[in-house]
Amino acid sequence: MDANWALRPARVEDIAALESLIPLSVRALQAAHYSPAQIEAALGPVFGVDRQLISDGTYFVTKYESQIIGSGGWSRRQAMFGGDCDRSALLDPKCDAARIRAFFVHPQWARRGVGRSILMACEAAIRKAGFQSAELVATLTGEPLYASFDYIVTERYDVLLTSGPALPVVRMAKHFNPA
Repeated sequence: MDANWALRPARVEDIAALESLIPLSVRALQAAHYSPAQIEAALGPVFGVDRQLISDGTYFVTKYESQIIGSGGWSRRQAMFGGDCDRSALLDPKCDAARIRAFFVHPQWARRGVGRSILMACEAAIRKAGFQSAELVATLTGEPLYASFDYIVTERYDVLLTSGPALPVVRMAKHFNPA
């Protein structure tokens, strides 16, 4: 496969493709760390399309030819993760950390730099928006990617799901050096 993909902000018309990509990505790539019951219970409430990020212009997709092969974004809103839910409260870039959120990569494109390119775009946008730090809640699968970008583990905890067993996750943070 060619590694030349296009990175751009997600658009409303991408939602259907994201709704297909997310479960495909989660079921294949999270299986090394989570049980099928955990994965299925987390699809939707934890792993899902966040239309608010798309509306805010802070969600990116990578496309190869006509296929979306990766997605991820950042937020200036309070929620740390989850599909569509109320995120009306805005963060203050002077004292709050931006949120890195909702990274998904097509299994055929895993570990080929797709997630890295999206994270680099997110960090550039976060800094441009005036934030001096970022936080995220990583899956156990995603933790190595974020650690490679100097995110530090601040907490390990379980997300309680409405059905199925809890989902172990890792809260991570990074402070940006002043430009």
